Amino acid sequence: MVKGLTPSLSRGLKFPFKDLHTKNLSAGLIAGILSVTGPTAMIMEASANGHFTQAQTSLWMFSVYVFGGIFGIILPLYYKIPISGGHTITGVAYLATVTAQFSYHELIGAYIFSGVLMLLIGFSGVFSKLMKIVPKEMIAAMLVGMIAKYMVNFIISVHDLLLVGSVSLIAFFIFHKRNSRIPPVIIAILLGFIILLLTHSITPSEISKGFIFPQFQVPEFNPVSFISVSVPLALLILSNDAAVGIGALGQKDFRPPVNKIISFCGIFSILSGFFGGQSANMAGMATAICSDEETGQKDKRYMGAVVSGIIVLLFGIFSWKLTIFIQALPSQFISILVGFSLLNVFASNLHNSFSKPNLKISTALTFIIAASNITIFHISAPVWSLLIGTLIAIYIEKYESPAILEKKAG
Repeated sequence: MVKGLTPSLSRGLKFPFKDLHTKNLSAGLIAGILSVTGPTAMIMEASANGHFTQAQTSLWMFSVYVFGGIFGIILPLYYKIPISGGHTITGVAYLATVTAQFSYHELIGAYIFSGVLMLLIGFSGVFSKLMKIVPKEMIAAMLVGMIAKYMVNFIISVHDLLLVGSVSLIAFFIFHKRNSRIPPVIIAILLGFIILLLTHSITPSEISKGFIFPQFQVPEFNPVSFISVSVPLALLILSNDAAVGIGALGQKDFRPPVNKIISFCGIFSILSGFFGGQSANMAGMATAICSDEETGQKDKRYMGAVVSGIIVLLFGIFSWKLTIFIQALPSQFISILVGFSLLNVFASNLHNSFSKPNLKISTALTFIIAASNITIFHISAPVWSLLIGTLIAIYIEKYESPAILEKKAG
């Protein structure tokens, strides 16, 4: 046993790869690729809007992926649950609209404060109590609503990049029908990538300027950045990442330590903030992919998250080189890759969300609101979808949550 570790952690560190097989390996690869492709361009856009230097942008990229990768390796190994790590994509999208309003060091202070907020929420236990009230069908509908736009873009991109997309789809269905030991998603993506290289010129737009050694960043704190950046950023992480990931785990009958996960999101986000990044937290969509039935035996799915964490970590270390190549890929190919990655998650959650006829109105509204991508008071559509859907389910459709049933039994 490794000195100072609990027996479960010691076993997890000593023999983790005995639980690795083709299914959880492929899920981890897909989740990892999903975590490092699209978000990279969004970080570049946000840093350009804030007029960040090359060094500041490199530090941002390094911190969110390195600390996010470490998060996604340690937690699944310890808890034996597929808790994937990464950073908040929606948070970056929001930051792209505000980076020009604050100085770089004020933003660093706001990132750290958002981590402190999550840490306090995790210690308080508020988040886990809320998760017990929300019906699983609402969480599934929220996931479907969030994923819907990616699936629509998937079909549009297949049409726009016809040769790559159609060959990938045909390969996917052929290997899916044959029940191949190699997951059809991996075959489709690899074949699509090969055809893309043969039919398109992939030329990086700029030359890398070299590795930037990580440096501690000095934060500046002010109440305006706290209100305008810290609070919305924490809400986005909790709603679009933690709630999605924890909800996906609950759908697959895992019992994640909700309060501890939220606390770890806070701790790792604070660490990331001190090195220039906005967060390092639970990756919702990647967790949904790694926890799906397609990943194999339930007790071995955690290795998919570990594989994803390793990919994210390595990407962070070499991001100064890899980001340039990713930027050179056609946006349609990225959409095709994301679509294949989320296809099984979309299908299974679509089935689960409408599995109870007595919750059809609440489920439908949850889906529609989540898909609308509205934001009210800096609170994103997924939170509003769960809130409104749950209220309708409980007070209109007479749904009784486990929390209500526990009170009646008590």
